[in-house]
Amino acid sequence: MTNHRKEQAATAALMLKAPVPGRVKTRLAVDLGAAEACAAYQRLAEHQMAQIPRDWRVVVHFDPPGAEAAMRDWLGARASFRPQVSGDLGARLTAALADHDFSAGPLFFLGGDCPYLDAGALARAREALDAGCADVVLVPALDGGYVLIGMRRPHPALFAGMDWSTDRVLRQTLEQAARLDLRVARLDPMEDVDDLPSWQRAQRQLNRS
Repeated sequence: MTNHRKEQAATAALMLKAPVPGRVKTRLAVDLGAAEACAAYQRLAEHQMAQIPRDWRVVVHFDPPGAEAAMRDWLGARASFRPQVSGDLGARLTAALADHDFSAGPLFFLGGDCPYLDAGALARAREALDAGCADVVLVPALDGGYVLIGMRRPHPALFAGMDWSTDRVLRQTLEQAARLDLRVARLDPMEDVDDLPSWQRAQRQLNRS
């Protein structure tokens, strides 16, 4: 029999901000300055876009809501674009989740901060769901969060009550998944870029790519 799940197209939902100096990578800007930190942010996001498999759909959920023209000019025609709602990251992810048609295939949330989340890692995340032994796949971040979360069905409770931007996010997500009796596949952890040392390491990865 044909495995229809594998024939469905995955969707990468990127949660991105408009590249405005002083509004992105503010921790990195302490060392690099606002303009150079913004350029680093753009390079990371462009790299992430380039790593998404060509047979995946791409939806960019952008902030602020009035930045659609700038985002289209920056990231091109491959993606579709949706404004983020107001509220914390949980509210934004929940709204983006509600926007996705799961009958068309699984959904993977990612940002633009992890240069190690390459095409191979995305394929492994997809395979973890296609194998049918997991409801949710996570790529943990070294700082205690995660750089990717994917699912075959909507589970908005995974975004509720989280202490976003802390080292408790991954643990809280796993605890909530256990309460919901969801099977979770955890892939190897990766580093995202927040400060100068992580950016210096990231540049080596970007140059290799």
